Amino acid sequence: MTLPSGTVTFLFTDVEGSTRLLHELGAEGYAAALAEHRLEIREACASEGGVEVDTQGDAFFFAFPTAPRALTAASVFTENLAAGPISVRVGLHTGTPLITAEGYVGGDVHRAARIAACGHGGQVLVSQSTAALIEPSNSLLQALSDLGEHRLKDLSAPERIFQLGDGEFPALKSLFRTNLPVPATPFLGREQELSEVVELLAAEDARLLTLTGPGGTGKTRLALHAAGLASDAYPDGVWWIPLAPLRDPALVLATAGQMLGSKNGLAEHIADKAMLCLFDNFEQVVEAAPDLGALVSACPNLDVLVTSRERLRVSGEQTYPVPPLAESDGEALFLTRARAVDPGFVESEAVRELCLRLDELPLALELAAARTAIFSPEQLLERISQRLDLLEGERDADPRQLTLRATIEWSYDLLTADEQRLFARLAVFAGGCSYESAEEIADADANTLQSLLDKSLLRKRESEVGPRYWMLETIREFASERLEESGEAEDLRKRHAQHFLDLAEEAEAHLATGGKWLDRLDVEVDNLRSALDFATGTEPQRALRAAAALDDFWFMRGHISEGRARLESALAAGPEPTAARCRALIAASKASVASGDDLTASARVAEALDISSALGDAHLRALARYAETWLLMDEGEWSAALEILEDIVPVLRGLGDWDIAIRANRSRAWMHEELGDKARFWALTKENLEHARVHGHRRIEARSLGALAELAASEGRFEDAHTLLTQSFRIDLELGNLPFVSVDLVRFALTSARTGKPFVAAQLLSRATALRDEIGFALESWMTNETRDALAAVRAQLDEEAFAEAWESGAKLSLDEATALALGE
Repeated sequence: MTLPSGTVTFLFTDVEGSTRLLHELGAEGYAAALAEHRLEIREACASEGGVEVDTQGDAFFFAFPTAPRALTAASVFTENLAAGPISVRVGLHTGTPLITAEGYVGGDVHRAARIAACGHGGQVLVSQSTAALIEPSNSLLQALSDLGEHRLKDLSAPERIFQLGDGEFPALKSLFRTNLPVPATPFLGREQELSEVVELLAAEDARLLTLTGPGGTGKTRLALHAAGLASDAYPDGVWWIPLAPLRDPALVLATAGQMLGSKNGLAEHIADKAMLCLFDNFEQVVEAAPDLGALVSACPNLDVLVTSRERLRVSGEQTYPVPPLAESDGEALFLTRARAVDPGFVESEAVRELCLRLDELPLALELAAARTAIFSPEQLLERISQRLDLLEGERDADPRQLTLRATIEWSYDLLTADEQRLFARLAVFAGGCSYESAEEIADADANTLQSLLDKSLLRKRESEVGPRYWMLETIREFASERLEESGEAEDLRKRHAQHFLDLAEEAEAHLATGGKWLDRLDVEVDNLRSALDFATGTEPQRALRAAAALDDFWFMRGHISEGRARLESALAAGPEPTAARCRALIAASKASVASGDDLTASARVAEALDISSALGDAHLRALARYAETWLLMDEGEWSAALEILEDIVPVLRGLGDWDIAIRANRSRAWMHEELGDKARFWALTKENLEHARVHGHRRIEARSLGALAELAASEGRFEDAHTLLTQSFRIDLELGNLPFVSVDLVRFALTSARTGKPFVAAQLLSRATALRDEIGFALESWMTNETRDALAAVRAQLDEEAFAEAWESGAKLSLDEATALALGE
């Protein structure tokens, strides 16, 4: 058998429901149908030049020299089999595999098999690399429909998948609802441990499973792979919650809420959803364990997987101590990493001894392998053994922990002085950093940074705003010790805090104009937390300024509770009646109103008015008076609010603060509407839309478009209303303005109800309600009225049973699904 080489297209098939078919057809009938199915597949593939690489049971593996011929074969045999009892799932993928004496080697084979596995009987799935090789003149290209990007269960990069034909099938069995990270290297070994962890996840009595072991044992990698393999059991998603940057146990569930699209009321958000949450690196926030146990108890279909260096010690916890790698797996890992450094690296007896000496610890093996660019295996064994021998007398610690520490220390000692200095300094960052931040705070340069990456002491990953550099928590702990010993720790913390407090204040002016600055703050949120913690204790006035500058970020990205807590903490630390305190009071009053606490908001506004008057600052006075109108509007005091707004809008414009002037003018328009002056309302709304576009104020552009959509709907121009509301909604989505995304969903619901789609309207109302609960956004009076109107329109058209069904299904929609429903996509 001569296997195709070069660019090869792989085709995998598998029979769907073979056990069921055996039961239905009987042994003889199934055997006959299976033989016919094999004949059809073999004939179709052979006629197109396909080579049968392997067959196991009722599955086939073929290789083709060209993609069009592979797709033709798949089309032929699926059509021929369509009338029979056997239905096969088919997957095609093209790559350039290595051919050895054992056959094909490489990730392309694995990917092709995974693509087939996520399909259904009668469905032919094609990877993007295969689809790209089908000529435009080939009619089969026109028959391919794009199913979008999907994460496959090996946790590799997303794959854009196409389907041959227009058949309707259930959703692909891929990791569609997940944020599991994409590892940079393949998963090696641990088949037995993987099987055991997946089996424990499937057990009904192990809803909270903790993988324990010292740092560097591969807990995270094992947990991630097991979570991916178990995903079929969790239709509502598999979610990774990284905790390494956190030190405050109170932020654990808040962080989980942010990952799941919920900021408050996490248990209410999860409710009876069937999902798996992976809490990674729990040891430094172990005080939050009771909260996690309570979450599991409150959510009947939630399973939790935890990695930690110690047990959580909560009721119902099942622990799984992660052992060292098996000897052969340890060697395979070392060789793979060594050959990534030097493709010509040759295995030797010293490799086996080295792996044993390093207790088969994955991180220790990876650090040692990174040094094969300089040392032979024999030299590595000699040097590391000398370092380990120094620790033999220390019997009070876990031997594996001593081994790992010695390996990190040995790797550190081999660094140059410049590398050691940068390695220690980078420990000041929480959750990683950009190159620019490393350069400014830690005096990093590209060559030294790259050297630390090459030596596996530093990692790199992509984010929404560019590359990020970060350390595994075990290595960061060691780096932190070196930073303390260097005498530079206090200075580095000051520089770090200064840099990120400056970022917060710089971002403030840009948050109304677009989402990129919000994305940047999202990525740096752990560094911002660290900076605020430092400043609250050392520079309260700076903490006040920065916490207030982040006001829009806290609100728009749904961190309302955390933002409020940060503001209150800064206010407690800085009682002096300064301009910084006044701004923080204004921001805290907004957060209190959004949280439904008008009593606290009133107290904050009163103090802000007193300080601004005492300082004689006209700008602060206008801002404090604007904050006062939020309370008046929330209480329905339209005339009193309008009186203030009529006064302060010209003042704010005169002072050049168009950001707040535009916001206040929008409120002024709304007051005229509430007081019955529709003509003035529409005139101000159109004026505000023009000002918002001139000044790039995307938030108020969205609000103005939303108001004009309401006008169109009230006049029966529902198509115009939908167009305007869509424009508003897309801006809110772009900005990540979650409170107003919920408002938009209510307005889409009202439009749907008015146009004879009450079921869709009820779903959208339900999702809007859930979203408000998730982010801690309390209904203001105007929002209550809109929601009430939409609800009344829906209930007038649906009976109780249909309404209950729509409400339940709507609450389970993801934001993406709700968006598609609202936009009619």
